[in-house]
Amino acid sequence: MKLFVYGYRPYDESEAFARFAEKYHVKLGLCREQPSMENAALAEGYDCISIVSTPMPEALIIRFRSLGVRMISTRTVGYDHVDLEAAKAVGIHVSNATYSPDCVADYTVMLMLMALRKTKRILQRADVHDFSLPGTIGRELRSCTVGVLGTGKIGKAVLRDLSGFGCRLLAYSRTRDPGLEVEYVSLDQILSACDVLTFHMPLNENNYHLIDHETIAKMKTGVVLVNTARGGLIDTAALIDGLECGRIGAAALDVLEDEAGLFHFDRKSDQIGHRAMSVLKDMPNVIFTPHMAFYTQEAIGDMVGHSVESCVLELSGKDNPWRII
Repeated sequence: MKLFVYGYRPYDESEAFARFAEKYHVKLGLCREQPSMENAALAEGYDCISIVSTPMPEALIIRFRSLGVRMISTRTVGYDHVDLEAAKAVGIHVSNATYSPDCVADYTVMLMLMALRKTKRILQRADVHDFSLPGTIGRELRSCTVGVLGTGKIGKAVLRDLSGFGCRLLAYSRTRDPGLEVEYVSLDQILSACDVLTFHMPLNENNYHLIDHETIAKMKTGVVLVNTARGGLIDTAALIDGLECGRIGAAALDVLEDEAGLFHFDRKSDQIGHRAMSVLKDMPNVIFTPHMAFYTQEAIGDMVGHSVESCVLELSGKDNPWRII
């Protein structure tokens, strides 16, 4: 089998790709750039391509199919960046990758604590030798009611970790897990009852802009929002309005709307042109990280391994647990 890898990162993926290519007897093609109409021809003659979170619109999918590509494997849990209808129409299979939920769960709890303890402002002051106390008083997690929206693998891991802090826990999910020992409530209930809300949902048409002006108005004044899932779950304009008027007390964001082409690239000399990001980064009560919650040694190994393995299974006609279509 021949697999062409786009978005290849030699500094963290090279060992894993070499190991799994040898294990499954896969011939690799490697490209550090993201897939585009300009470099799609590099994948001619390859059975599959492996990508990360770059948008894959219809025209690009059709181009790859014309080059003989039969499968797109994204080395990510989320796959909303791939036009699934277009892939299905031209007969291209799509798969994702999975990894231990602990990486994102750990990061979520870290961001939650940092937001509650106003860590951003404390560190900014310390950098200029301002060690004063006013304006930096925090809250203890045990005194909070925390709402977890989405109770898949990551949501469950977050609930498990938070259970040790002694806080009250509520959950909201369209699909409830009867074996999970947590109090499930409605969306309106979780919005109105919680001091902290953390999001662990995939992005789809049912929950796009789940958090908007209307839902923010139902929240407690001073609520803390933590998003390590998908930027599109939150209407960024509504988030900024909520922060500016004080309805939202703080936000800890690892994801953001329209982040494609920004995160995981060196853009320090570029005109970014993302006004919402600039506004949020400037706020003292907003912690902002560039989609890093997944980024551990363990997760990278899983993402690469599952991408390679899913292609091997699919092309061998075997059951592929990572298949999307």
